[in-house]
Amino acid sequence: MNRDFGSIVLDTAFRYLVPFILVYGVYVLLHGEESPGGGFQAGALFGIAIIIARLVQGEKCELNIPGNAAVVLGGLGTFIFGFIGLLCIFFGGNFLEYGVLSFLPEPQRHTLGILGIEIGVTICVMATIITIYDALTRREVSL
Repeated sequence: MNRDFGSIVLDTAFRYLVPFILVYGVYVLLHGEESPGGGFQAGALFGIAIIIARLVQGEKCELNIPGNAAVVLGGLGTFIFGFIGLLCIFFGGNFLEYGVLSFLPEPQRHTLGILGIEIGVTICVMATIITIYDALTRREVSL
């Protein structure tokens, strides 16, 4: 998308809608352990908020993650997920067995372990959605 759609109605709706999408994404991410939702849904919300910003504002979009950065962020999210799992194995447990992570406080080991996993999944899903959008709009993604 080289140009924006440039309507006052779209721009106003965008300015009101996207902050709510982002806040709801943070809510879904933080409450993913106790309620339906989690990393995948939060990543989809964040990715869609960035795509809406690109569609409405075009290339001058302030809320943007370029294609190359999205590919790197996808790898970073996957690394976070794998690192936490391997950290559990390193401390003597099974993959994603958070109870063995002795450097975390006792009552919060499980909660903090799941939050770390969900943050990694959120980053990976958001970056993957942005990369798919870039591929469909024929933007070059080269490293």
